[in-house]
Amino acid sequence: MTRKMRGIRMVAAIGACIVLSGLLATPAPAKPVPGTTCDMFPADNVWRLDVSALPTHPKSDTWKKAMHARRTFLHPDFGPPSYGIPFDVVGAAHADVGVDFTYASESDKGPYPFGADTHIEGGSDRHAIMIDGDACILYELYAARWNGGNPKAGSGAIFDLTSNALRPAGWTSADAAGLAIFPGLLRYDEVAGGTVDHAIRVTAACTYDDYLWPARHAAGMNDRRCPPMGTRFRLKAGFDASRFSTPARVVIRAMKHYGLIVADNGSDWYFQGTVDPRWTYAFVDQLKRIPAKAFVAIDERACRLSPNSGAFAYGPGCPPPA
Repeated sequence: MTRKMRGIRMVAAIGACIVLSGLLATPAPAKPVPGTTCDMFPADNVWRLDVSALPTHPKSDTWKKAMHARRTFLHPDFGPPSYGIPFDVVGAAHADVGVDFTYASESDKGPYPFGADTHIEGGSDRHAIMIDGDACILYELYAARWNGGNPKAGSGAIFDLTSNALRPAGWTSADAAGLAIFPGLLRYDEVAGGTVDHAIRVTAACTYDDYLWPARHAAGMNDRRCPPMGTRFRLKAGFDASRFSTPARVVIRAMKHYGLIVADNGSDWYFQGTVDPRWTYAFVDQLKRIPAKAFVAIDERACRLSPNSGAFAYGPGCPPPA
């Protein structure tokens, strides 16, 4: 994929520190990626589909049981001081490199703006996320290693953030579901700004060996009781958020309107956010009080315009938010 010339590299962080407890409750316009003017895909992309009025999926109860929803609470898989998935905004001064992939047949060849200075997620997944702030191109790697200048990764994917194109059917990405990772991460700047306008990435311990739109890849088992990759859960509208702090209510509102998308195998009901030193223990601890049983799986098939596109449209079977 051809990339435009880019400006100076910067680590993705906001300069001004906003105290979470001082937020306004009124939603503000969605914010671009820090350090860029890039939105996370077009406004009609499935990550930004408001599912608050969509019907419940017939298998909702079955999938929730497989994920132990009755006795489980959500777990924010991010927090202080540096827990979560990091990302970098890069510019023209950063060199592009080829990457040796384990799953080369399902990886985008690149090159990638990856280097010894790129931040890599801790733990076994070792995700690396780089965003071209000028061209609005997203680069993601799984199991990334700089390897002394001979970079290796399990898989890699490149996404044009101005496009609704999905990966080829059956292809993985840097995530098991074949989706982009970054659009599903909770970011501090969004919460601080009062609006999270997209679904959030969540993991499940067991997934069925199949996938639902917009996912493109399966990595599960032959057990139909488990949710497929791409399953979307929505927090029930009647969930009482009155005892939560203002920043926690920003996240709760997003879960009621945009929901959670199963994007990887992992612990049940773990949802992901970016690394940011401004997250507080008080904030993430509040999110641990959201019960998984308050969610339902929704059916978004009628919103799909094409199997190979992430674009959606409201219409019969896909009602817009009230």
